[in-house]
Amino acid sequence: MKALVVVAHGSRREASNDEVRELVARLNDSAGGTFSVVCAAFLELAEPSIPDAIVNVIDQGAGHVTVLPYFLSAGRHVASDIPAEIEKARVRRPGVEIRLAEYAGSSEAMLPLLLDLAIS
Repeated sequence: MKALVVVAHGSRREASNDEVRELVARLNDSAGGTFSVVCAAFLELAEPSIPDAIVNVIDQGAGHVTVLPYFLSAGRHVASDIPAEIEKARVRRPGVEIRLAEYAGSSEAMLPLLLDLAIS
């Protein structure tokens, strides 16, 4: 079973965290069976934490976990904080493949998306 954990920063504003959770729910609906489980996780200020979300999907049966940073640039969080949080999950559940995907802002798909947003 494959799982996708979408990582956002987290906010003191709960409506912002809920917005991420709603996006992830829509992503789950459109995943088309690519991932059996799709869930949100947060670096700080909201739950679940990254390690807790990863451990949770592994405990649900995931043998492969992809972690997708929902960030626009490769700042400190993407470059070091998220990998460190993934390592905490690896310690708790060794032997499961956990892959860190590229962050959202690195995708070539961002260019037409940004243009579309600017035009509309």
